[in-house]
Amino acid sequence: MSIAKIMSATVVSVEMDDSLAEVKRIFDNAHFHHLVVIANNKLVGVISDRDLLKALSPNINSAAVTAKDLACLNKKAHQIMSRHPITLLTTASIKDAVQTFNQHKISCIPIVDQNNKVQGIVTWRDVMRKLAEAYQK
Repeated sequence: MSIAKIMSATVVSVEMDDSLAEVKRIFDNAHFHHLVVIANNKLVGVISDRDLLKALSPNINSAAVTAKDLACLNKKAHQIMSRHPITLLTTASIKDAVQTFNQHKISCIPIVDQNNKVQGIVTWRDVMRKLAEAYQK
């Protein structure tokens, strides 16, 4: 089965110089765990919600927040993104995704075309959901 059948085609992206405040705002208002980072309409990185949590002060959104804590929100996306993300082409299969997840310690795979333009994203949860559907039949 083609990866295109399980990928999320709606992908939210940021640019390399977007602030962590913007990245945080997106994650706070969305129900997903990965953003792609784009430069010149091509994929250059991935940011997970965990990457953001590691980069932020634990005092953000608390009464103990200081100016130093808030300064971390001025960092840029390129400072915390995973560079050179592992990708699959739109022609890949679900089996290719499973093999990729098993070979690498990643939680998402951007799906790209021949020009490295993002077409979608697949998470291990998407694969598990499809597997569960297959066993219900």
